[in-house]
Amino acid sequence: MPSATHQQRKRALDLCARAELEVMTVPAMSDIVSGRVSVSALRAVELDDLLGRDPVELDDAALHSFLGGKTVLVTGAGGSIGSELCRQIARYAPARVVLFDAAEFALYSIEQEFRDRLPRVPIVPVIGDAKDERRVGEVFARYRPQVVFHAAAYKHVPLMEDENAFQAVANNVLSTVTLARAAQGAGAAKFVLISTDKAVNPANVMGASKRLAEIACQALQPGSRTQFVIVRFGNVLGSTGSVVPRFHEQIARGGPVTVTHPEIQRYFMSIPEAAQLVLQAGMMGNGGEIYVLDMGEPVKIVELARQMIRLSGLDEDDIRIEFTGLRPGEKLYEEPLSDVEKTLPTPHPKLRVAQARAPQGGRLVEEVLAWLEEPGDVTAPAVRARLAGWVPEYSAGEQASRRAAAR
Repeated sequence: MPSATHQQRKRALDLCARAELEVMTVPAMSDIVSGRVSVSALRAVELDDLLGRDPVELDDAALHSFLGGKTVLVTGAGGSIGSELCRQIARYAPARVVLFDAAEFALYSIEQEFRDRLPRVPIVPVIGDAKDERRVGEVFARYRPQVVFHAAAYKHVPLMEDENAFQAVANNVLSTVTLARAAQGAGAAKFVLISTDKAVNPANVMGASKRLAEIACQALQPGSRTQFVIVRFGNVLGSTGSVVPRFHEQIARGGPVTVTHPEIQRYFMSIPEAAQLVLQAGMMGNGGEIYVLDMGEPVKIVELARQMIRLSGLDEDDIRIEFTGLRPGEKLYEEPLSDVEKTLPTPHPKLRVAQARAPQGGRLVEEVLAWLEEPGDVTAPAVRARLAGWVPEYSAGEQASRRAAAR
């Protein structure tokens, strides 16, 4: 059923599961027509087939103008979002793509993929830490990127909440400021910061650090020739560190599948959809905007677990689901990004502009950098107190999280 809606596929799978039938699917019609695969290329039904959405319509002509013949730099190029951004950028004939990553194997993997599958796209694999001003300056001076996508970040909420709180801020904020200033110095036309739904009324250090990175970009915008564009989105299916690979591993081991709370829910989209919308938002932005992606309807994590168990040909008699309790900094419900009361429409139906608080004071970036250079007390409570001073909505987010957990 390649042309069926995701709801139709889900219903068919449910009916087949009740009848204890093994389910396969044929490729999408577009793949068959293009000759990439044959109609006989059956495959197992995957999560994207059930939770995915309608294809994204992109302004291809405008994207060719935005990226074609340009040097484009992507940080975190070996990561889930960064690597998909590189693949999508390659479609628009860039002059070259600078693949910037601190992780050697991740960088090697995306470099080899380009060598094997996209040999005509010029690439430059660059090892480096995005916080390292000297290395970043060296790369920008050598390659003069016209468009920068900053996808590198620490993003795991519980891991960044206590022991690693200062490192979360140091990495997510310092890397953003270092790259942003290098982009300005090199005369880059556009700098796109990949942000997160966790930055909306943040209830954790990771979300507050990303909100502070957003504020820093907005503070650097006035008088800058480089246009700073921020894009927020929620969870992506199958990204590194997401629940989907973890559930796969737990099911393969025979269970149990661990879910923190029976009511916890999240918004999901596919990695390709997120990357495509990031490119569209980056192209549309004029500087200073925060774009939010339409994430669709929220999905209960326990239902996600049940679907994955079913897709594996098993049921809850075979694989038990175990509830483990909310982790540090974790919300039961993420706030909808595209809330019409807090956002404005754009010409693209899946993109809106957040009406976020503008940064206060002209020396915010210098104050943050001075603290990062000589932080003094780096315990989690001290870091949270500092963040609350620059991100007032952070403390409100913590209270909302506690109320949600109490419910």
